[in-house]
Amino acid sequence: MPKRKAQKDGWYSRVFAWALPKIAGKHSQLIEPWKIKLFSSLRGTVLEIGPGSGANLRYFPAGIRLIGIEPNPYMHPQLLKEAERFGVRVELHTGVSEDLPVEPASVDAVVSSLVLCSVTDLEKTLAETLRVLRPGGKFVFVEHVGAKRGSLLRLEQDLVRPLWKVVGDGCNPNRDVLEAIEKAGFARVEAESFSVPGPVVSPHLAGVAYKAG
Repeated sequence: MPKRKAQKDGWYSRVFAWALPKIAGKHSQLIEPWKIKLFSSLRGTVLEIGPGSGANLRYFPAGIRLIGIEPNPYMHPQLLKEAERFGVRVELHTGVSEDLPVEPASVDAVVSSLVLCSVTDLEKTLAETLRVLRPGGKFVFVEHVGAKRGSLLRLEQDLVRPLWKVVGDGCNPNRDVLEAIEKAGFARVEAESFSVPGPVVSPHLAGVAYKAG
């Protein structure tokens, strides 16, 4: 299977990089309590999948070494600016979650926040996450997810998915993220479901998955 292109080019990527910080502000506030709770325990070398323009940097503890894997190069300048603002050491790569450019068992934690909806191959992303984690390492996630199967909201998510994916930079609002994480091979998964106000993507999931070791 051919690998996904590791860089997003073109006018849409430029526009999305410009617009994301402006449209994501309110939603970021709604999920902030879970970010504060989960990200405060991060230590050592942390890899963030799709850090975007750096919205999570303010929640990371001082002293971590951050590796950012961001496919949209137009996000990079703002992310580096935010890293300097919050004093976070960051090693930034243009790449994708299905092919992480780091050595096996080399990071203490992997973070994803509102990213798993848009990765091309969720199962491969989770396999790569396990590969790069050290034994006993953890995968920390805060994600919007598919509603319960058979519910009216799930039907709505299924119906709007084609258009939503186009305007949302690849976002799939109906993904069963917890099911995929539980099947990925982690030794233990601790997750909490919650909802935020808003249409289509109100169901959310936050938690930690631990690698054996």
